[in-house]
Amino acid sequence: MSTATYTVAGMTCGHCVSSVTEEVEQIAGVTGVDVDLQTGRVTVTSDAPLDVAQVKDAVEEAGYELKA
Repeated sequence: MSTATYTVAGMTCGHCVSSVTEEVEQIAGVTGVDVDLQTGRVTVTSDAPLDVAQVKDAVEEAGYELKA
């Protein structure tokens, strides 16, 4: 089990949270996604460590930006 936290820019509402959650949940091995709208933090739980590029692509697919 692996947990990683990322910062996402551009989220402003519940729909934003839903969009990011849906896209990140589609990454193979992801078992949970927790999005904190106020801080922009996205905590992802997965079977094994994820490739940051996969998370970045999912966040961008949702229309937002993964901050370094």
